[in-house]
Formats: sequence, structure tokens, C-alpha cells
Amino acid sequence: MSNNDYADIVDQVLAQIGKHVVLGLPLGLGKPNRLINAFYHRACQDTSIRLDIFTALSLNPPKPGSELEQRFLQPFVKRHFGEDYPRLAYADALASQQLPANITVTEFYFQSGSMLGNTDAQRHYVSSNYTHVARDLADRGVNLILQLVARRAGESGWQYSLSSNPDVTLDLAEELRHRPDRKCLILAQVHPDLPFMAGDALVGEDFFHQIINDDPQQPLFALPRSPVTTQDYCVGMNASALVADDGTLQIGIGSLSDALVYSLIQRQQNNEAYRGYFNQALPGQALIDAIGGHDSFDAGLYGASEMFLDGFMHLYQAGILKREVFDDERLQSLANAGRIGEQGGIEGSGALLDAAFFLGSEHFYRWLRQLTEAEWPRFRMSSVGRINQLYGGNPALEKLQRQKARFINTCMMVSLTGAATSDGLKDHQLVSGVGGQYNFVAMAHAMRDGRSILMLRSTRQSGGKLTSGIVWEYPHCTIPRHLRDIVVTEYGIADLRGATDEECIKALICISDSRFQQKLTKKAVAAGKLDASWTIPSAASANTPASLEARLDALRLTGNLPRYPFGSDFTELEQQLVVALQRLKRLKHTKLQALGALLRAGPDAPEALSRMGLAEPRGPRQWIYARLLRWALT
Repeated sequence: MSNNDYADIVDQVLAQIGKHVVLGLPLGLGKPNRLINAFYHRACQDTSIRLDIFTALSLNPPKPGSELEQRFLQPFVKRHFGEDYPRLAYADALASQQLPANITVTEFYFQSGSMLGNTDAQRHYVSSNYTHVARDLADRGVNLILQLVARRAGESGWQYSLSSNPDVTLDLAEELRHRPDRKCLILAQVHPDLPFMAGDALVGEDFFHQIINDDPQQPLFALPRSPVTTQDYCVGMNASALVADDGTLQIGIGSLSDALVYSLIQRQQNNEAYRGYFNQALPGQALIDAIGGHDSFDAGLYGASEMFLDGFMHLYQAGILKREVFDDERLQSLANAGRIGEQGGIEGSGALLDAAFFLGSEHFYRWLRQLTEAEWPRFRMSSVGRINQLYGGNPALEKLQRQKARFINTCMMVSLTGAATSDGLKDHQLVSGVGGQYNFVAMAHAMRDGRSILMLRSTRQSGGKLTSGIVWEYPHCTIPRHLRDIVVTEYGIADLRGATDEECIKALICISDSRFQQKLTKKAVAAGKLDASWTIPSAASANTPASLEARLDALRLTGNLPRYPFGSDFTELEQQLVVALQRLKRLKHTKLQALGALLRAGPDAPEALSRMGLAEPRGPRQWIYARLLRWALT
């Protein structure tokens, strides 16, 4: 489409809804960027238009923060996202805090850490459970929705799918049905590469007020795959042993989730080495015996997750995601009892996964597009209101489908009495958002055999300083302590459900890093929450990074702990440069170390220097960069 075509669409919409546009946009992948930009630029040109944008996870290719980052990122971004990826203009303006006065952007979930210190974004953030977003959009008077969709030819004409984002759109359509006084236009733009998804995502042509069939010329936003560290692998291994065969799985995104998925695959395909990891005493072993295990998956798992991501693809390909669910209580009861074979022709037709939105790698999108006619209906997309809670049309059926549910999410900090911080900091700066985490934690407590599992790195680097992820207290929390359940770190598992405060404190100290255990103990004793005579058990008294390496020996010997377990979007050389640039980034906190690195430099690295455009440094600045990079590569 030409710019004039988009301008005509803007004219038509404004003629119908007026000059106050309350624009609702899908989270993540489903945004039609060029169409959105047409509305944004019109509002920039005509200040009599008021444009209020409500969305989440606005994705743009990364912009470098330094000259070295630019030298690394520029070639990668061109290769990975294409030469002419249409950046979201409002997202760039928000990032630079240069939005016009007549335009506001309100998000309920940020790309992690992207808006720290951004006063415009922080002031207009809405803290809302994912399941409440449709209601909040309706309350704000949304009158326009723009969304990418998929289509395919059917026997009686074109068929349409909300594809990656039925999540809020379906809930909002239902919400507006009960508010006939609210007029809202839904415009769809067909994307030729967007996978055509099954389930409630299938909608009729009359669901939309207008369908734009012209190619949006927008490559699907593919997330670069992240590296997985030793710390991540140990968290993932510990959590993987809590997943019950013949159960249900929900996971999120990030390297901890990648580590979990990879560990589940090792449990299935490399079971002897997997068991070797658990030969040493591990805090929480009793809970593994009670609700999880080390055996491979016979009946398999069903996925019920707000997010459908690469991990579920890998679990399916590994023969783990294979437990079937049916939208009938009688059939589901038979399936749960292992008797579905009694119903002729039914076995093999059940759903394997229900999700509300998807986002992932290009490899993942290609796999979705290539699902066979038999596989396609087994991966269903639905509204977030149905997936993230038990308050849909049939809670009894949903509990049967989600038996032995393990809702596994990540957090940043946990207080010693079990409150979890996942989305914000003590000064109310938002790192990301609550998303669906609260929903899944609450749902776990509402199910007889469901459990909430929060994965946590016990330590992290912050401002060049090592800090503990387990703290005495924190002034902001995402999950209150009365909903505490299971917390997993690289050092073990803490079962907090139904525990007293003292029991909770003991369990969390036992899975914290030993460098912080004594300080945490003293805090708890001083507050009268811990018996002063209590001592840390021997099995938990040596929680050090060195102990983690010993735990992973069995898997390392089989070559099964790669830095990029599911492949990388970086070349081998770029993978080395990523590590080197991260090392250099840590140097900025200590000028003396930076000076030492500059003086020492390192052996020549012609390929790396060439890739960074520093093979022949021009001027003192580039000469310094080249020497520091050589040091970081050693």
C-alpha cells in the first residue's frame, strides 16, 4: 500500500469516530505498524486530533546505546529484521520522551527494563491484570482497534484468524457487546506470513468493520534467542523435577524458561545424565517426590499458557507435549483415567495446547505455518480471559483439563516471608508488568492438584555489585505473601504453601546464596521471626557458584549444556562478541580495571576486529576500543 492509501483509511476512520481516537493495539506481534504510523503521523500534523494509544509490549528492533554496541548491532539488525523494517513511530517517540502534547501512550506491560527512568512511560503505565485489560480498554472509551490477522481460502470463501493475538481482542469484543452505547471500529490488515491459527481465534469476516488485504510489508518480529547461563540451567533443572507426568504446563519467556524446557527434554531423552544431577542432596527433594519426579514422560503434558512460544514447539518435537484435552467433561474424565481409547476415533484428535498470544523466533513462525492438517487444530488460540483463569464458561471442565497444573513464572526478588517482586522496583519504577502472573498464581491455589512455581536467580549483578534475589523485605510486591507457594533458585526448592512464617524463612534461606545467608538469618532473628538457635543445614551451607558446576558435571560430560540450547541468531563470531561486550559493559563501573584492561589488551583478533570495523583503527578512540575488545575476547 502507498502512503496515500493509508491516508485515505485514516480519513475514513476519522469521519466515523471523530477527532478523539482511543486506539487499542494488540500486545507484541499483532500490530500493523504502517497503519498505526499513519494515524500517529496524522495526529502529529493535525494537533486538533487527540490520539490516546493503549497497548503493551511495543516491539522495535534494538537501538544501540554506545558506539561499540552500534558497531555490533547495525549489521545484525539489518540481517535479522531486514533493511526496511517499519519501526513503530510512537514507540520511538515515547522512548525519547518526545511525544506531541496531543498524543498519549498507555501501556500495561513494558519490554523488560526498556522504560526505566522514562517519566512519560512511567506516568502513563496502567497496572492491570492481563484478564482485566479488555474491561479497562472499554472503560477508557476505546473506539478503534487495529490488528494484523491471517487468512486462508475455504470452501465457501476466505477464512480469517486472529492468529497471534486473540488474547484481548476477543474479550474486548465481548465486553463491548454488553455496552451497546460504545462504538468501536475493528480494522484488520491481512499479513501473508502470519500463521493461520485454530480455536477461538477463528472469526468470521463480519467480526471486522474493515479488512485491508494489501501486504503490510512488515516482516514478523522475530525475537533473537537468548544465551543460557550455568545459573539459569540449575534453576531450570530444579523446576523441571516438579513437573508431573500426565499434567499441565504454563511457562513464560526468557532464558530461565529456555533452561526449564531444555531440562524437561533432558529428562525425557537423556534420563540417566538428568538423574545424575539430583544425586547430591537438594533442598526440596521431598517436594519432588510428592508432586514431581525424575522419570521420563509417558502420558506427557498439555500446555495451557497465556503465551505460546518456541519452548512448546521444542516440547512437542521431543514427544513431551502430547497429553490430549477435550471440550467435553465425560470425554475429558475418560482421558484423565487413561480410557479415551474406549471412544472409537477420538484418540489423537484432542488439543495439545491452548494459548492466548504467541511470540518467538522465525523458526517458530515457520513451524506454525507448516503444521499439517492433522496437527493444526491441536494448537488452539483463545482469549486471555479463558486461558488465564477458571471463571470461563465451564470451570469444572477447565479443572479436568488442567489437572496437575504447574504454572511456572519468573520473578526478580522474593522476601523472606514469601512475597514476590516481578514487575517493579521500590520507587515504583516499572520494569515490565504484572501480565498474567497473578492470575496463574491465584489459579494454582484454586485447584486441588495445581501449584504455582516462581523461578528466581538467587543473585544478580546490579550497578557492578552482587545482590541477593532473596531479601528480608521490599517495599513493592507483585505476588503477596498470602499467595506464596513454590520458589525455585539454582540452589534448590522452597515449598511455602501453608507454611508458617518461620518455616518459610528457613526454606528460603536454604536456597539462597551462602554469601547472604548469615545476613538474612540475623534480620529474621532480630525481627522475632526466627529462633536464634537455628542453624543452616549442612546441605544448604555451601550454596556457591562452584557447587553448581559440580552438580552439572553429569550433563556436561554428555555435551548437553550449550550456551544457546535451541540455536542462535548470532554467528559463532558474534556469540563470542556478545560475551566480550557484556564483559566490557561491567568494566564501566571500575575505572582502575578499565585502565588495566587497556594496558594488557590481548592477542590479536583480526576476525572479531574486522566484524566490529576496528581492524584498522582511526584515531585514539577507535584504538582504545580495539585494545579493550581484544582484552574482553581473552
